[in-house]
Amino acid sequence: MKFLWAFKIIFLLFLVGAITFFNGKSIGNAATIDELKVKINDKNKQKQEIEKEIAEYEQKAAEAGKSAKTLQGAINTLNLTTKKLETDIKATENRIGITNLSIEKLEIETKNVEKKIKNDIDAISSAFRKINVAEGSSLVETLLTYDNVSTLWDEVETLLRFQIGLKKNIDELRVLKDELRATKSEKERNKKELLVIKSELKDQQELIEDNKNEKSQLLTATKNNESNYKKILAEKIALSEAFEKELLEFESQLKIAIDPDSFPKAEAGILSWPLDKIFVTQYFGYTDFAVKKNAYNGKGHNGVDFRAAPGTRIKAALDGVVMGTGDTDKVCKGASFGKWVFIRHNNGLSTIYAHLSLIKAVEGQKIKTGDVIGYSGNTGYSTGPHLHFSVYASQGVQIMDRQSAVCGGIYRMPIADLKAYLDPMPYL
Repeated sequence: MKFLWAFKIIFLLFLVGAITFFNGKSIGNAATIDELKVKINDKNKQKQEIEKEIAEYEQKAAEAGKSAKTLQGAINTLNLTTKKLETDIKATENRIGITNLSIEKLEIETKNVEKKIKNDIDAISSAFRKINVAEGSSLVETLLTYDNVSTLWDEVETLLRFQIGLKKNIDELRVLKDELRATKSEKERNKKELLVIKSELKDQQELIEDNKNEKSQLLTATKNNESNYKKILAEKIALSEAFEKELLEFESQLKIAIDPDSFPKAEAGILSWPLDKIFVTQYFGYTDFAVKKNAYNGKGHNGVDFRAAPGTRIKAALDGVVMGTGDTDKVCKGASFGKWVFIRHNNGLSTIYAHLSLIKAVEGQKIKTGDVIGYSGNTGYSTGPHLHFSVYASQGVQIMDRQSAVCGGIYRMPIADLKAYLDPMPYL
């Protein structure tokens, strides 16, 4: 039986040699993978340049917004916005290119790992088939293989060392299988990300068309005349102030019971930031702007304003359900929230995201923290592109359809008891 066992070891030596051969050998496409890595690196360098270009346009647009009280300033802002959005498209197309190259690279790596696994399994199968043949050999046949017993035992001792190598290769086979699973999972994630990026590209193309239409409408309305623009701007401000006064009078009359235990006490991190880059332009309450300009009818600012160039992705601050979306411009052009999204969260808080250029969320949709719900803009009453973000105690706010004496139509938007407005900053 010892001699028969020696035969088995001999064939295991064949197995070790086969596995070592296949694992040590490069399984094709190595040059292709290296080429793809170079292309991905090049794309990443382009990405950095494009991001730098976007930042420059955002800065220029912010500066131009300060002079938007003139017709030329407003046109300059729209022109810069178009250039920024066009650069956004370049960035998105770059991301699509990187993702496609990554998927291609992962597909090659997947095939290579699958080949390695197949070769290892084939080697194992071949070895054990030969072992089964060896089991049929007689003792005499086995002895005749060697000149003397000493030589046989030397061979057995050598083969025992190879047995250790065999175990190592089998362990490597398990690692290869884990690697294969991880590669396939990464490839699936990239494919899902690709669908999201392509959707963003479509959104950005729509935003460019909207921006061009806005410029055309502005030039048509003003007849490219500065005095006409100032008259339109004055009418817009008067309308907005009248609408805000009308709304405030109604909200001041609401007497909704709000249980202080129905929503969490302010604590940092309860809500996530609704933007990737944070720059606060106006805080909650009695800000300098609210006091100096006597804005908000003496009741203070009911949210936080963040700088956000048109087309910036706006993200949900917490899991929840989209209770409604709307556009106050349809009834009161240039007044209130413009395009808005309202989300009710599971912890007793609700949030609104206003002045959007494009709404992506749908009423009734279940939202996860960080989901893109829209893109920032300059709709409603806005002195420049930004995001208005308000937080409410959910018990004290609801979406209503209201007849406006100022605008002469029915508008739809979240309306709250003044006690329901909460300072967002302590929750972020």
